[in-house]
Amino acid sequence: MLQQESETLEESVERLTDLALSHGLDFFPMRYQFCPPEVLYSIGAYGMPTRFAHWSFGKAYHRMKSEYDYGLSRIYELVINSDPCYAFLLDSNTLLQNKLIVAHVLGHSDFFKNNAMFAGTDRQMLDRMAVFAERIETFGQRYGMDEVEKFLDAGIAIQEHVDPFTRFGRPGGFAESDGTVKDVIGYIAGHSRYLEEWQREILYMLRAEMLYFWPQMETKILNEGWASYWHLKLVRELDLTGSETVEFAKMNAGVIQPSPGRINPYYLGLMMLRHIEKKEGIEALFEIRETESDVSFIRNYLTQDMAREMDLFVYQKDKKSGNYAVTATELGEIKNNLIRSRTNGGFPYVTVMDDDLHGRGELLLDNRFDGLELDRKYVERTLPLVHLLWGRNVHLRTTVGGETKTYTYDGTKLTG
Repeated sequence: MLQQESETLEESVERLTDLALSHGLDFFPMRYQFCPPEVLYSIGAYGMPTRFAHWSFGKAYHRMKSEYDYGLSRIYELVINSDPCYAFLLDSNTLLQNKLIVAHVLGHSDFFKNNAMFAGTDRQMLDRMAVFAERIETFGQRYGMDEVEKFLDAGIAIQEHVDPFTRFGRPGGFAESDGTVKDVIGYIAGHSRYLEEWQREILYMLRAEMLYFWPQMETKILNEGWASYWHLKLVRELDLTGSETVEFAKMNAGVIQPSPGRINPYYLGLMMLRHIEKKEGIEALFEIRETESDVSFIRNYLTQDMAREMDLFVYQKDKKSGNYAVTATELGEIKNNLIRSRTNGGFPYVTVMDDDLHGRGELLLDNRFDGLELDRKYVERTLPLVHLLWGRNVHLRTTVGGETKTYTYDGTKLTG
């Protein structure tokens, strides 16, 4: 970035920050850093700039970087839920792109600081992940990196099966009303008889990371909608030239345009917030920003008029023809479909039902059926990894074709 552009951007950052504060936004102190594509896409693949190394992150990096190199997609920025809040910007962005991005990340930082879903998150996770990475490096030197990576594969396979309410102080071993335990990774870390201490430590590290990331999965639509609402509002209050106004309109359209065949969270969140503002005023938006998750946002605020304007519908693939067809346009079905995709972060709902099945210390997991069957390949890939963690036979109860089915892995083969 040229010196003159840098000075102009600094002035714009100050102006946008003042405008955001004048509108009532309340964000963490901001830290902006410019990065080349290799660094930005590395952060995107790893999820954080200080995270431990793993082959799956490297695979994600090469996919994302290749899409950037071939012009298929582009990440303009990444923003971290931390105090202070770090925003990493692509160093090849134009001045106007950076103005939009600064306004956008101010919205994100305000959301991180004020939304109830983020209340229990660790704002110093950047530093904590650096410590995690050092510990894993130490384990690799002590026990062999192949052994550590093999164990990481198993831990990452169940990393998403946490109880997100533990970040609000609920004990990790909390039993739900039916006696099951949702915190699968925490339960295995605490109760497996076959783990060494370094292995337990890794599982607890992975669990802490997932608890940090979880609120972002719970609020993707609302968070992106909120940030998009504010980048529109704030940038329009800058003194843009005619050519900048046209460029801004094109950039904004690229961010919030509907995506054929899938939901664009920027578009859905922004359109819903705009509808609500017209009827209830901006004060209602601040209340929503403070209290709602994606599930409650959709359940409480999506209306038939909104669904019609955004052309929302439910579609399915016909098993015989292989063609896709619209199956529902009613609000209830649309809501149910959206809520199902956002419930539990979009992951299968798996709980611990028994840790001494048959009196032999075998582990029984239960997949709570929500209308979507588990993929057989997921089961084949995951149960052997859970067996590695538990050390004895592992069973998974689920629903297939409307009937209860139990898969078992005994250390050598999968049955069921």
